[in-house]
Amino acid sequence: MVKMLIDGALVDTARHMDVIDPSDESVVAQVPDAGAAEVDQAVAAAKRAFPAWRDSTAQARGDALAAMARVIADNGDELAALLIQETGRPMALAQFEIAHLAQGYLNYYANLRIEPEILIEDDTRRVELHRKPLGVVAAVVPWNAPVFIACNKIAPALAAGNCIVVKTAPSTPLTTLRLGELIKDVVPAGVVNILSGGNEAGAHLVAHPDVAKVTFTGSTGTGRKIMEAASPTLKRVTLELGGNDAAIVLPDADVKAIAPAIFAFAFFNSGQVCAIIKRLYVHESLYDAMCAEIAAYASGSKLAGGRDPEAQFGPVQNKAQYDKVLDYLAGAKASGTIIAGGELPEGPGYFVPLTVVRDVAEGDVIVDEEPFGPILPIIRYSDVDDVIARANASPYALGGSIWSSDPEAAAKVALRLESGSVWVNQHCALDPAVPFPANKQSGFGVEGGIEGLYPYTALQTLNIAKAAAA
Repeated sequence: MVKMLIDGALVDTARHMDVIDPSDESVVAQVPDAGAAEVDQAVAAAKRAFPAWRDSTAQARGDALAAMARVIADNGDELAALLIQETGRPMALAQFEIAHLAQGYLNYYANLRIEPEILIEDDTRRVELHRKPLGVVAAVVPWNAPVFIACNKIAPALAAGNCIVVKTAPSTPLTTLRLGELIKDVVPAGVVNILSGGNEAGAHLVAHPDVAKVTFTGSTGTGRKIMEAASPTLKRVTLELGGNDAAIVLPDADVKAIAPAIFAFAFFNSGQVCAIIKRLYVHESLYDAMCAEIAAYASGSKLAGGRDPEAQFGPVQNKAQYDKVLDYLAGAKASGTIIAGGELPEGPGYFVPLTVVRDVAEGDVIVDEEPFGPILPIIRYSDVDDVIARANASPYALGGSIWSSDPEAAAKVALRLESGSVWVNQHCALDPAVPFPANKQSGFGVEGGIEGLYPYTALQTLNIAKAAAA
């Protein structure tokens, strides 16, 4: 049984939780189920470790992050295998999360430095701007990309000089806990603490008076609750929440050229990513052709558990989300025309076939809401101004994309979208060096880039009067 990392030690609890393989619904492991006591221990450990970590050099902190990345590289096969067990995803996708995303973000922040800025320098004064660490950071991680998002929060928190308590998602704790075991001796005790647990642990952590900042990735509903819990102590909060990303295909686009990428960006991780294509708007002149292309790709894809070497797409990760996706599937059948998928396979596992629905519009639930599963609505439009307005009418504004044979013209259209990130002829092109902001009810704050490091710091101005000339 894997254990939690608290204050440099591996810790078990009296209570345990089952980890379910969503590809066959079997119990593959049990992990600790932390409560308030374990949260208190982890926060106290982080608080004790903070002064020394804060006062360490940026180089030492960067070296620790680089060492964590090397541990992941050295144990990549084991971590990917564990990730397959708890997510059911294909091997290539598990390896991508471990080797590219998790390592990439750790290595990027290992090399970032924050230097004081000189704002004013004259004969009378020198004014400096400093960015100082906050203290204890609480990171609440979702189930769809558990290791990547944990590292995406650990890296800037530690680089800025903070200590961190990571709370894994209840249904995907296994790989991140194992990572905690592997890095136990890489960072000083208390600097990184990793807990598994349910709602009790999460609620206690985000409300803890010794936590200075909460960083959360997950649903908008849970984000609202975290804001409420953070308000009594005015904790800083970064929220990366739900998305209902629109992709707009302009009338000059080459359907056959762009269809493979649109398909990939719509069904990546079986639709379980916040910033992938959730609504595909296609000009009426290309509508039938695009529907046919996307449906053909969906119908020709292999859906299976990650242990199947031919699997291209895996199951929905947990039963609760599976039931939600089935409700959206029923809504899609009622409001539109299913042209691929739609019928559930027999046997165990939370499998939903890649489903494409056409002849839908705003007002249909499958268009207005985010299914967070493998269902793509394709929506017809005739006027560019109108489709921009329709795309922007959503309360969500995480990402969006424009597809065209003229990238420069498409870029001008893309800037009219209100989402935090906009792409041209691509979607969800995440990069650790590129800021990833969220707008509207998709959250606030930013991750990625030097801008993603700043929210883990507090500003301080130093204003020095110079001696008057004799």
